[in-house]
Amino acid sequence: MDNSQSKSLYLVSACLVGLCTRYDSTIKANATCLDFLKGHTYIPICPEQLGGLPTPRPAADITNDDGFAVLQGEASVCTKDGSNVTSLFMQGAKQVLQIAQSQTVTAICLKSKSPSCAVHGCIGVTAALLSKHGFTLLEF
Repeated sequence: MDNSQSKSLYLVSACLVGLCTRYDSTIKANATCLDFLKGHTYIPICPEQLGGLPTPRPAADITNDDGFAVLQGEASVCTKDGSNVTSLFMQGAKQVLQIAQSQTVTAICLKSKSPSCAVHGCIGVTAALLSKHGFTLLEF
């Protein structure tokens, strides 16, 4: 491993590296992300678990807006059965931010199409908070 790579540290959505953190508890490691991380040091994170949600858990979506609106209190995160889990998503986002701020991270690799982690399309709650704090976000 060359020195430039050994100094790179990434946070990464735990589900992308094959940990059992997805809402439906399926294991779906992302080969593209794993290839990208080869030779680098990374810390797996799951905002939803860090916020106190179990695995498995009901699927959830941001209602009527995006993660920035959730941060402003103008939108919420609800499960398919209508339970409001906004406070748990906010808690998880804050936990990830605290981890990111405690390390010197090169970038943060996040899961697409996630109400926590999506970077493109409807940005997730955690992605929005990290973006507001200037972190480089990569989506897989």
